Amino acid sequence: MAEPSPILQVRNLQTSFKTDRGMVTAVDGVSFDLFSGETLGVVGESGCGKTVTNKSIIRLLPEHVTRYGDDSRILFKDRNLLTLTESQMRDVRGNEIGMIFQEPMTALNPVFTIGWQIDEALKYHTKLNRPERRDKAIEMLRLVEMPNPGKRIDEYPHQLSGGMRQRVVIAIALCCNPEVLIADEPTTALDVTIQSQILRLMDKLKEETGTAIILITHDLGVVAQACDRVIVMYAGQIVEIAPVRDLFHNPRHPYTRALLDSMPKPGITGHQERLPAIEGTVPSLFNLPSGCRFHDRCQRAKSDCKETLPALVSITENEHAADGDQTVQHGVRCFYPLEGVKS
Repeated sequence: MAEPSPILQVRNLQTSFKTDRGMVTAVDGVSFDLFSGETLGVVGESGCGKTVTNKSIIRLLPEHVTRYGDDSRILFKDRNLLTLTESQMRDVRGNEIGMIFQEPMTALNPVFTIGWQIDEALKYHTKLNRPERRDKAIEMLRLVEMPNPGKRIDEYPHQLSGGMRQRVVIAIALCCNPEVLIADEPTTALDVTIQSQILRLMDKLKEETGTAIILITHDLGVVAQACDRVIVMYAGQIVEIAPVRDLFHNPRHPYTRALLDSMPKPGITGHQERLPAIEGTVPSLFNLPSGCRFHDRCQRAKSDCKETLPALVSITENEHAADGDQTVQHGVRCFYPLEGVKS
């Protein structure tokens, strides 16, 4: 039986910005596949390139200062999104690829009603008339389990709770039935009860619509609950990519291991030692270290780690090394990957 084809293929993505200090590369050589009906998590500390990677996919970065690598490709339905005109990209955004932005209070316009903001996307991407668009907006609010959607549609963002606003943002992202949904920290600033509800809702919508989801987060608990596969990013590069179970039970990169070790363990009571922390900070993109970008924070680093940048290679038998033209089931960017480690 043939393997399913990915709906989205990112190949050797390099995203750089023109600054007063010269060009700086925020995403460097990122490659991955996304399949219909799966949730792909993207994790890492702040400043590792998670959001820039995904904003590059729908080209929401300021065009006048953003440059993409000559070999970079973002293939969606056999089209390289990096070669489309801005007019063509507007037809893709919100219609075929939706995005849930961070902080729903700032993502929503405070001077327009909820209904107006859902209607805006429907008016641009569909041929529905005004009454039909209002009915569709109410239907979308009902789909995301908004209480009393017929009333809420005429309310303003400030009249809604944080969880309700997040539901509105999801409704806007899904109203045109996109095939890919990018969710950027969709549960940030929500309490754990609402967070669980939002994650359950996204999973339900994925099952009902077959939408593929890219979930950006630095909460590994969210990853364990919601994702099928995981990308771990550090300093603009993928350092590990694996199915979620493999990543949690057998992490191979020291950075992944350190992230998992820093998580509180449920069920542990009494006086315990402090949780281990990763010493240091993510390096400045203007002053990246030579060799492996994690070596100055890694306790396992050796001399070659400081001199040569490791490639992202497969640790699974019968798979080829990862490069700009393919991705792997479980890959790691490390000369000395961990072996036999169980979390």
